[in-house]
Amino acid sequence: MRQAIGGLTVALAVVTLASCGATRPSKYYQLEFPAAPPMASSHDPYLVGLLVGRLTAPHLFREDRIVYRTGPGQMGTYDYHRWAEPPTEMIEAALVRMLRDSGHYRTVQHLQSSARGDYIVRGRLQELEELSGKSLGARVTFVIELYEIKSGTTVWSEHYSQDEPVNGKTVADVVDALNRNVQHGLEQAVGGINQYFAAHLQK
Repeated sequence: MRQAIGGLTVALAVVTLASCGATRPSKYYQLEFPAAPPMASSHDPYLVGLLVGRLTAPHLFREDRIVYRTGPGQMGTYDYHRWAEPPTEMIEAALVRMLRDSGHYRTVQHLQSSARGDYIVRGRLQELEELSGKSLGARVTFVIELYEIKSGTTVWSEHYSQDEPVNGKTVADVVDALNRNVQHGLEQAVGGINQYFAAHLQK
């Protein structure tokens, strides 16, 4: 009996020491884009108001963990490398800023119960992930739509999907590549929205 009690004491001590060990610190990352150049003072905006709605996404891309893909249908998440905010929220905020900075619109607001506008910009984030393998990649896939409130129809949409090479081997390098990829996709989407109004509206 004494030996059993002694063994239990040792086991408890090992568990206690293990629980007191140093934990690995988490690192947090953000999607950040350079500020747009100032618009010319003579720029005349379209007389429309845009409302930017929430981006929908699969569960993994609404969380804060950075996602990696190891093969077809095989995905995982990093425990200690995380987004500072959910990716959908960061991309939505960037889209609002880029539309405002374009200077083409009377107003650009987040979609809220009290907000009023003529069109809703909405979309779905489908992929934002590291591609693991012989060489690292950064995959971004999303759809952006322009919905006209008055007619109740989607008048424009664009599907963006691209793999960006990663210049390095760390998670920070992957985030840099994802950042470039998202920026390129949003610039393409904002340019497409601008072109739609240029073709259908007069200032």
